[in-house]
Amino acid sequence: MIRLFHVSDVHFGAEDQAAIAWFDEAVQAEKPDAIIMTGDLTMRARSREFEQASAWLEKLDRPTTVEVGNHDLPYFNPFARFLMPYHRYKKLESVIERPLDIKGIAVVPLKTTARFQLRLNWSKGYVGRKGLATSLALLDAVPKGDLVFVAAHHPLIEAGTRSTAKTRNGREALEALAAAGADAVLSGHVHDPFDVEETINGRPVRLVGAGTLSVRTRDDPPSFNEIRVENGKFETIARRMGQSDYTVTEPGTATAPKG
Repeated sequence: MIRLFHVSDVHFGAEDQAAIAWFDEAVQAEKPDAIIMTGDLTMRARSREFEQASAWLEKLDRPTTVEVGNHDLPYFNPFARFLMPYHRYKKLESVIERPLDIKGIAVVPLKTTARFQLRLNWSKGYVGRKGLATSLALLDAVPKGDLVFVAAHHPLIEAGTRSTAKTRNGREALEALAAAGADAVLSGHVHDPFDVEETINGRPVRLVGAGTLSVRTRDDPPSFNEIRVENGKFETIARRMGQSDYTVTEPGTATAPKG
């Protein structure tokens, strides 16, 4: 069995130190095969927040890939946001959208952040044509038979959580990814875990969301997902700090974890 830790929205600058220590202990004790981080490592994209994030990821000492979140773009500096949005993120260059070498599993990145949108709330998701084309090209190169996880920050469609993604072009992107062979889209942003199945043209694709390790919790306490892969199938287990773990099925429902 392959075990992946799916973590999101750590928000250094508003991080929950106890939650981070709890996650670190799980990583060191259980040594997952890889860690997939789906964005918002920082709160305001400040240099010191990226330095904290970089040191934290290095300490985990596991194969890790990171996707960019909306909070990882400069917030107070319009010049940096428009002209150098990922300049500070280069401190983490070695792990941004890093390919993972796991037999039978492919992780394909999908950008859902935008430095500018024609709406007031720029924190919401956006899938551009170029970004989607890049992901589809990567997906096309995946060996046949591999289980394909797409890693994005924003859920492509709403999953029934209290917070929303309102991702523009998300439905179209999901349909294209499903047609190209994606099995699941992993995301964060809404700060609560979920695992829902959507049928696209007769083909099932799952949308899996991780919670947060920050103080900015919603309905669930600080949490991360453990994804267990076996025989080409997977289950999502929400690991919640201070509470029992559960196998995620749909928003608001839970069953006892297997194994």
